[in-house]
Amino acid sequence: MKIISIVGTKKSGKTTLGVRLASSLNEHGSVGVIKHIHGSFDTEGKDTNLFSKAGTNVVIAITSHETVKIINDRGDLELALCELADFGIDFAVIEGFKDSDIPKIAIGDVAAKNIIRRVDPDLDIETDELLNLVFDLKDFFTLNSLILKVKSNPKINEAGAIGTFTGIVRGTFDGKEVKALDIEKYDHVAEEKIADIKEGLEKRDGIIEVQIHHNSGYIKTGCDIVYIVVAGSHRAQVFSALSDAIDLIKKDVPIWKKEVTVDGDFWVHDSR
Repeated sequence: MKIISIVGTKKSGKTTLGVRLASSLNEHGSVGVIKHIHGSFDTEGKDTNLFSKAGTNVVIAITSHETVKIINDRGDLELALCELADFGIDFAVIEGFKDSDIPKIAIGDVAAKNIIRRVDPDLDIETDELLNLVFDLKDFFTLNSLILKVKSNPKINEAGAIGTFTGIVRGTFDGKEVKALDIEKYDHVAEEKIADIKEGLEKRDGIIEVQIHHNSGYIKTGCDIVYIVVAGSHRAQVFSALSDAIDLIKKDVPIWKKEVTVDGDFWVHDSR
């Protein structure tokens, strides 16, 4: 899923630009939108609000043409992005969240992190330029989004099993308490090596599709590092491919890991 945020001052045209971009992206895939709302969406006096006040964690309201999900006590952008990715969305357009690390189109001179394009308040920017900005962004994956991708394979009816592997940041290593891993990837070479591993595994008898995604950057304890999804005719073939995939990633893909511990930061060999 490609993710872009649009930021600007109040009444600068953020929604106008967001609607325009979402409409154009809709011609190239499914589109999800996240809007930063100040205050509560769960309106006082509505039945959903009464259930929320009862201490529920999630309230889902369904009409004949829409479903609204309210997650209480979790105003979390990462959670919202995972919801969209898990639903199989191709493009996420976000309005707001100036302090996030997500790539942004900024309207006017508004201050924000990770601005990749600044546009005039009159929104004089070509639609093709907007689309190309989004198409060039890195993809955001969840495990479920990769499973959906595998399930969309035309040959999926030949599969008898889908197996997954998720690597997470361990909380201790060599007796030290770990707060996070800081992972660096030599992006182009790493992706080429991962593509080679995927291609090699897909040549095996019974293997229908392999998807691999390795995260990078600052990843906290308990959070996900790598996803591997394998579809195959039989479980033995799938289990073997999963095991070999992670071994090949550790052996062949140029990835460097720094342990962030309570005692300091340490570069480590990938034996985790």
